[in-house]
Amino acid sequence: MRFMMIVKATTDSEAGVMPSQELIDAIQKYNEELVKAGVLLAADGLQPSSSGIRISYPEPGGKPKVVDGPFTEAKEIIAGYTLIEVKSKEEAIEWALRMPDPHGFGQGEIELRQVSEIGDIMDNPDSLAKEAALRNQLEEQKRA
Repeated sequence: MRFMMIVKATTDSEAGVMPSQELIDAIQKYNEELVKAGVLLAADGLQPSSSGIRISYPEPGGKPKVVDGPFTEAKEIIAGYTLIEVKSKEEAIEWALRMPDPHGFGQGEIELRQVSEIGDIMDNPDSLAKEAALRNQLEEQKRA
């Protein structure tokens, strides 16, 4: 089971305030523990929404709308993520609880979401076969 730990933005992260060295060290130690346990798939921080672009689809079948950041609701913005693969929801929660306060100022918030597996969102055999072929192609490109 894959889970994404979504680190929510704060006013500080949106303002580009860099984490302290102490927090960087704590996060690196946490990531090392994830690697040693063999559960880490990816972990990255994101630039503030001021450098982001939002694409929305305001009308069915209509043209997409492109809006440059910044975006105003910091609580709705993602500042980073960690993707893990574990055996259960309980294990994912345990790892999320071990993550240091992602912003170090008591404002940190982590949202834990299970990643949908391909069979969860489609059941058409042709679509499943096409998806499997694309994933195989991606794996081959990674090895090349």
